[in-house]
Amino acid sequence: MRLLRAALLSCSALTIFGCATAARQDDSGPRLAITMDDLPVHGVLLPGETRTSVAERIVAAFRAAGVPEVYGFVNGAYVEREPETGAALTAWVAAGYPLGNHTWSHRNLNQLSAAEFEAEIARNEETLQRFGGRPAERWLRYPYLAEGNDPAKRDSVRAALARRGYRIAAVTMDFSDWQWNEAYARCHAGGNPQALEALESAYLQAVRDGINHSRTLSQSLYGRDVPYVLLTHISPFNARMMPRVLGVYREAGFRFTTLAAAQRDSIYRQDNDPSRPAGPTSLAARARQRGLPVPPGTDRTAMLAAVCR
Repeated sequence: MRLLRAALLSCSALTIFGCATAARQDDSGPRLAITMDDLPVHGVLLPGETRTSVAERIVAAFRAAGVPEVYGFVNGAYVEREPETGAALTAWVAAGYPLGNHTWSHRNLNQLSAAEFEAEIARNEETLQRFGGRPAERWLRYPYLAEGNDPAKRDSVRAALARRGYRIAAVTMDFSDWQWNEAYARCHAGGNPQALEALESAYLQAVRDGINHSRTLSQSLYGRDVPYVLLTHISPFNARMMPRVLGVYREAGFRFTTLAAAQRDSIYRQDNDPSRPAGPTSLAARARQRGLPVPPGTDRTAMLAAVCR
């Protein structure tokens, strides 16, 4: 167990801001817009949980922390297969949070034609209308963050988004939260509180590593903190951890903002206007394009595959 804890808590090599940095939240702090993908279904449910109870716990954490908005990006195919999961979308909207388009069935654009992908977008709009109404702003999050594997496809899809009135929800911060769900379910089922505690601590360290990674790149590219857009996923583990995750961001000095407010920054110009030519889709890609070094991340894949076996 001691070796497991040491492996789980290993700190990233990114130290510009320091793994233990905690800045008091004030008006000078960086801004963070939180987004959440794969509503209403992501991750393995534990006994006694429902998709609605997961959503309710997550939005309760957001509201308690004063998060003004969290766009939930929806795949309508889940609701068609499991109609009861629509209640999770109802709970999300009832909490005051909006819904965005994550396409109908979460298919990767790299494996579709531009016309097939537009059909995925259009089909999902009925689900969004049914549960969230027609929002003042239309946002799309590409599944797998894949924007097309050739320039012609990318340009064709962006033209379709422009016709349909969408903006692209960018991602400038994440911590690969989607990787942790199965390990959490195994640790919970195994009844090993020490392993679960170590997993939770490692998860919070992953949040800190994600902060350090994005802030390092932002400073290298722009000499400042850009308003960040955080990618997360709706899941039982996030329902358990979200109050502590939000605490990490607050301790690091972040102020929570809206997606539109964050993407008013000039770095998001190509995402706000899909009629513009496509550009790099992440801070790391922008750094590579400029020949700047990209700090290595911490790969926890092997650890998560082995934990609680």
